[in-house]
Amino acid sequence: MSDIIQPHLQRAAWLRKLYFVRAAFSFAWVALAFATARQSAVATAALLIVYPAWDALANLLDARMAGGTKANPTQMLNAWISTIVAVAVTGSLVLGHQIVLVIFGIWAIASGLLQLATAIRRRKSDRGQWAMMLSGAQSALAGGFFIAQQGTGTSVVQTLGGYAAVGAVYFLISGLVILFRKPDERPVSSPG
Repeated sequence: MSDIIQPHLQRAAWLRKLYFVRAAFSFAWVALAFATARQSAVATAALLIVYPAWDALANLLDARMAGGTKANPTQMLNAWISTIVAVAVTGSLVLGHQIVLVIFGIWAIASGLLQLATAIRRRKSDRGQWAMMLSGAQSALAGGFFIAQQGTGTSVVQTLGGYAAVGAVYFLISGLVILFRKPDERPVSSPG
């Protein structure tokens, strides 16, 4: 029995660490975005590229550490989409920041739905997934809002800063739920 519990505890420790790192990264990104947005176009551009690139890396690491890439197709697809978005943002910066808002909107919808699917799949085996489900659903809704804001003169960095801050809170909540898990709780076995 301890052979079954040990890998589950290692997985929970990994997810907790990942969620805390993702929360810290997002909070730092928000702080940097608001601090540099009006002062440096280059720093702002770099931040807009780094955000989806980081998401791609985080999804890839999560997939690899949570059973492998084949067992986590939603995270692998999310990693690929985030990589494509980082490249698209890089290319679109030449055209102006408002197109970036549309790209982020489409990405927020796709990645939110994939995060929701991942959390639904994990809900029986991992704690804190209710916050990830809410985060994924809210991300998809926010994506629609981003697309609607295109062309209105809305500050891209401020809009994305709010989005990133809310996402950071969800990652922090999920990490805390895992942290305060009672040691006597056992993983729920999944069918199959």
